[in-house]
Amino acid sequence: MSRDNLIGLVLIMALLLAYSIWMAPSKEELEERKRVQDSLALVHQQKLDEMRLKEAEQKAQSQKQADDIEITEEDTDIEKLKLLERFGSFAGAASGEELIYTIESDLLRLGISSKGGRIVSAELKDFKSWDTLPLQLIYKDASDFSLSFFANNRTIQTNSLYFKPFWYDPALTGEFKMMIKGSDVLEFGMRAYANAGDFQEETENYIEFKYIITGNDYMTGLDLNFSGMDNVIDDNTNYLELDWHNQLSQQEKNIKTERNASTIHYRYTSEDMGELSSAKDASESLKTRVKWIAFKQQFFTTTLIAKENFLGADIRSFVQTDITDSRYLKTMKADISIPYTAGQSYSVPLNIYFGPTKYSILRQYKLRLERQIPLGWGFFLLQGINRYAVIKVFNFLEGFNLNYGIIILILTILLKIVLSPLTYKTYISQARMRVLKPEIEEINKKYPKKEDAMKKQQATMALYKKAGVNPMSGCVPTLIQLPILIAFFRFFPSSIELRQQSFLWAHDLSTYDSILDLPFNIPFYGDHVSLFTLLMAITTLIYTYVNNKMMDTGSTQMPGMKMMTYMMPIMFLGFFNSYSSGLSYYYMLTNLITFAQMFLIRRVIDEDKIRKKIMENKKKPVKVSSFQKRIEEMAKQRGYKP
Repeated sequence: MSRDNLIGLVLIMALLLAYSIWMAPSKEELEERKRVQDSLALVHQQKLDEMRLKEAEQKAQSQKQADDIEITEEDTDIEKLKLLERFGSFAGAASGEELIYTIESDLLRLGISSKGGRIVSAELKDFKSWDTLPLQLIYKDASDFSLSFFANNRTIQTNSLYFKPFWYDPALTGEFKMMIKGSDVLEFGMRAYANAGDFQEETENYIEFKYIITGNDYMTGLDLNFSGMDNVIDDNTNYLELDWHNQLSQQEKNIKTERNASTIHYRYTSEDMGELSSAKDASESLKTRVKWIAFKQQFFTTTLIAKENFLGADIRSFVQTDITDSRYLKTMKADISIPYTAGQSYSVPLNIYFGPTKYSILRQYKLRLERQIPLGWGFFLLQGINRYAVIKVFNFLEGFNLNYGIIILILTILLKIVLSPLTYKTYISQARMRVLKPEIEEINKKYPKKEDAMKKQQATMALYKKAGVNPMSGCVPTLIQLPILIAFFRFFPSSIELRQQSFLWAHDLSTYDSILDLPFNIPFYGDHVSLFTLLMAITTLIYTYVNNKMMDTGSTQMPGMKMMTYMMPIMFLGFFNSYSSGLSYYYMLTNLITFAQMFLIRRVIDEDKIRKKIMENKKKPVKVSSFQKRIEEMAKQRGYKP
């Protein structure tokens, strides 16, 4: 590669880096909204009256009581006594009717229930499941989010309490459906009141789940506020237990692949990362302070983040065999210890991220949330290739609204151009080996017996040294390219950029491209035919054949080694058949471009000139290194003679 080409590539990478930094979204400052309270007091009261009327109407419609049964005052008193015995100060919040309040932003549609005050549905508006259904990360009957603590010598769980809404914006008072757009912020509270014997009074003693939603952000604020709990929650309480679990539902076409990609990730406050095994049921006890815990699926994640830290957690990821729902994916549980200090008021600020595992989005929060994407974080070279090359090129090219099949093609061409010097060096090495083929065949004829294997090897190495040929020089470029192949293997199946992106016959480049569904299952292959995988295997077989012909020097090989090179593409056919079609497409393109390079380089290489150079090298005296001398001396001591 010339100096001008190198400078050009460096400038292109610099431009890509500068562009990505310039275009990276920054956190918008929350605008302080000032409203005149006196002018809205009348509106507030009217909205409150309407809300109470709606609640009464909903309650009347939901209650199904027999006309001939009368609830006497005595019956009501007995029920209250039971609730007082069971819930103490929270007896007033232990009965009620479940109502759902909806908050819709530009990106999310959240459903918040009065039963438990928790989010019972979380829909990502810009995404659909593989079968075009709304993409929900949380379902009401398949999840829970409940605080547990001691109050008046009783164990209280918030999922058993009925919360009442509190609208921080008086203009929204009484609304069951609220909208927020752009950089505007909406605050909405759900409060469970500790009102002892008075079942109607709203006091200053309450537990509040305060939700803070920004119109254009996947991150939702959640403040756990405790007001007047100093005489309710036991004084010796220094932590609360948060029971958080979710039964994940299938979002992608290949449920097996999605299940194997779904697990729990976490980060300690020390910034050390961890995750449970995704291939099997797993659990772990986190004994030190934790910054965040994520229930991660293949392309989406629900992440609970502490502004300060969690004291610890017990986490578990497993598949429940008793669930018959065909869309059921996996169950994730986290029992989290949250710090608590007794007093008149206390607040635990949290955040919940409901959104895609897209690198550029997760990266902007500066919490290492992007570590949930399997980019090869354990090896700096793999994650470096994916972060600073592949993702940058992807993000740059998608700005031109190109089809992702074209983007992969451009990426492959750029990569092959960058690696072209190594490719050229490989073919030069192969040409030198072909020139030496007749002499190597003569050595093989001279030492045909197995017991002469060492002599044959010594003679072959002596020929290489005399001719100035390094037989390993052709392998080094291949080894250098290996991390790139592995990096792409990690990137494509986890790249949300490819999700539901069609190209040619492939409807979704993130999963397999079936052109024929089989009425039976073939072991190690599957029940469908993926065309990109088939083409990848065919081009790999052709490349293997051509490469073996070019590399055939007549030298001895391990038994069955050549056959193994032909078996590998067949094995890949079964392995990649249910994998990302984008990855198979990339490998196919790599083979095709390699064929083109092979044709061009072979037209450029003058083998007669190489042969002449080798002959000149043979006439030169061979300098024996000290290492070679030691090898020869060891061989002589073992009884081998050259």
